[in-house]
Amino acid sequence: MPTVDEMGLKKQIASGELGGLFVVAGEEKLLVKRLARQLIKRGAGEAFPEFNDQAFTDESSLDSVGDAAQALPFFSDRKCVSVADFDVETKNSQDLDKLYELWELSPETTTLVFWYPTLDFDSKRSSKWKKFLKEAETRGTVVFCERRSQSELLRYLSREAEKAGCVLSRQNGLKLLEYVGQDLTSLGNEMEKLCAFALGRGELEISGEMIEELVAKSMETTVFLLAKALVAGEYEKAYTLLDTLFYQREEPIAIVGALGASYLDMYRVRAALESGQTYEAAAQYGDYKGKDFRLRNAQRNGRGVSQQVLRESLHLLLDAGLALKGSRLDQRIVMEELVAKLLLAARGERS
Repeated sequence: MPTVDEMGLKKQIASGELGGLFVVAGEEKLLVKRLARQLIKRGAGEAFPEFNDQAFTDESSLDSVGDAAQALPFFSDRKCVSVADFDVETKNSQDLDKLYELWELSPETTTLVFWYPTLDFDSKRSSKWKKFLKEAETRGTVVFCERRSQSELLRYLSREAEKAGCVLSRQNGLKLLEYVGQDLTSLGNEMEKLCAFALGRGELEISGEMIEELVAKSMETTVFLLAKALVAGEYEKAYTLLDTLFYQREEPIAIVGALGASYLDMYRVRAALESGQTYEAAAQYGDYKGKDFRLRNAQRNGRGVSQQVLRESLHLLLDAGLALKGSRLDQRIVMEELVAKLLLAARGERS
């Protein structure tokens, strides 16, 4: 059976026709967990779950998994054997041959689920993962929980607010995405907190002030604000934000990497605009699914900043990254010097 989407898997779960192999993976880990748990619960049935729901991990031996898969259900029509985060890359060819034989010989009464609640993999760069998925598609069902687009994330936030009896405007939903990112687990947690706060005050609408006050900004958000301050030449704000990042004990090399991403966004948008296209055209040069707000922000923040300044800034960031990796200089000094050079570059001055 070919790869199906989440709705396709939900239909299979609802139908109850669950014998065979399932692989549930993808970037959206909350959905991976939800779908896999529904699948495992339905596949194991309600009778004697302690016998008919057998869970394994990457550390378990394939012999143990195979024995469990071959065993008949205990006073039930079916059973489920699940394996979490099975890492194909760490297995030798003998292990993988044993795995594919296990899949081939597994009886119809067993629902075999390989699911990935934490492990990510790239089948395009690994022959082992590529073969794993090809074998899985031949013998069963593969579902990928892909990253949500901005529109899908906004609908998700609106539904979560509505379930709690609250209202979230599109503008404030965008603010929440900007601060938290696109991870559904983090977004769900923040929505729960915001709704509880709003209802506790007798209010139904989640305001921008509530989001500003209650939502913890991710490292990426703080760095984005830092990049915004740098290109605007706001010295005091830039150094205050750098102090915040050090107070939060963020790794300097990670800060430089996130800063580089913000500057690269602006560079791509500037290149698209100067070639006569809209800012959205820059999406073809990177992975912006669910993060298209970054390009909109880049257009706003990079307005009036030349390609030359952005190009020079990217070189400064590269030099700082190399200095952090290969120098004995104090990392705080390297970062403060980088901020000074980026501020000078934004003014069109040579550092």
